[in-house]
Amino acid sequence: MKAWTRPLYSRERVNVAGDMLIDPLTPHPDRNEALFIIGNWRSSHSYPLHSLKMTLRRRALLEDPKALVAQRLKRLTSIAAKLERTDGMKLARMHDIGGCRAVLRTMRQVNKLVKLYTTSRGKNPKTRAEFVKPYDYISAPKVDGYRSIHLVYKYRSDSPAHGCWNGLRIEIQIRSRLQHAWATAVETVDTFAGTVLKISGGTGSEKTDWGRFFALVSSYIAIKEKCPLVPDTPTDKKKLIDDIAKIAKKLNVEPRLRGWMIAMHHFEDEAVAQTRAIQTAAVFLLTTNAKTRNVTYRPYPQHLLQEAQDEFLRRETAAEPGVQSVLVSVDSMDKIREAYPSYFADTTAFLRVLDEVMKGV
Repeated sequence: MKAWTRPLYSRERVNVAGDMLIDPLTPHPDRNEALFIIGNWRSSHSYPLHSLKMTLRRRALLEDPKALVAQRLKRLTSIAAKLERTDGMKLARMHDIGGCRAVLRTMRQVNKLVKLYTTSRGKNPKTRAEFVKPYDYISAPKVDGYRSIHLVYKYRSDSPAHGCWNGLRIEIQIRSRLQHAWATAVETVDTFAGTVLKISGGTGSEKTDWGRFFALVSSYIAIKEKCPLVPDTPTDKKKLIDDIAKIAKKLNVEPRLRGWMIAMHHFEDEAVAQTRAIQTAAVFLLTTNAKTRNVTYRPYPQHLLQEAQDEFLRRETAAEPGVQSVLVSVDSMDKIREAYPSYFADTTAFLRVLDEVMKGV
């Protein structure tokens, strides 16, 4: 249990630290203390996240032997953005500090996995994780086109060794491969075009170009998956395809996405490039630099998990514009690019969908 971080601060102090994070008038020493508290709070979600991810992995592979399962701790910039844009939001109440995701090949498999979670809730004893709330963004897509199922749980255990994590919230995401391709393409455009689609939802000026483009493509995917369309998009498939094609040509989407992908270089962090280190890694620290077109990954074994979390926070607080880091866990090194393709500017799956749309014009 030594590798797992325990929460050191009260929820009141965590909330104060969250307020300081987004207050531009926070003095530098106070901000450093707030970052330390936030770092501990975020890291303390690692064990509950690991626990729920293992259950998700087992259940997802039952429905789809090729399911992709991964986990991550929420980035500092994403935490700050959520605190700023959500009225009344407090850091200690945020339910997606720790998140795990299952990506399945089809909507049928997605629905079966969600049903498995629904039916198992009544069978779970009170000492298991407590279900809090579902967010169904497939039946009711967001206006920006985001589509996925989110299930929020509170970690719960009657074991004295695990009781310190009781009440910490973890978000489980379940989505199809097409929905995953769409979401990661949005993240890629944000990183390399400097947009804020994921945070803003494509509001304001973004709604007229990239934001509108992704909302339309999401509806096209929804038609393929026989699911509800995104609000304020054409219900006629031909009209939808025509609109996508016009904006894609205006934005030069296909050449730009391919150009970012071709220009990327990825390599192991030179300090830990040994094969053995990768084979025994529990987590990977990915860092993408949009300016230099480089992505590096550093593997950390389980006993160095706290060191990984400290380095994650250090890179975030020192990052230049266009540099992003994320701390992730996947089943193997080979799965990193599949789980987090946006960090490699890899939009291959999304480009296949776009190619299909353009052929239908």
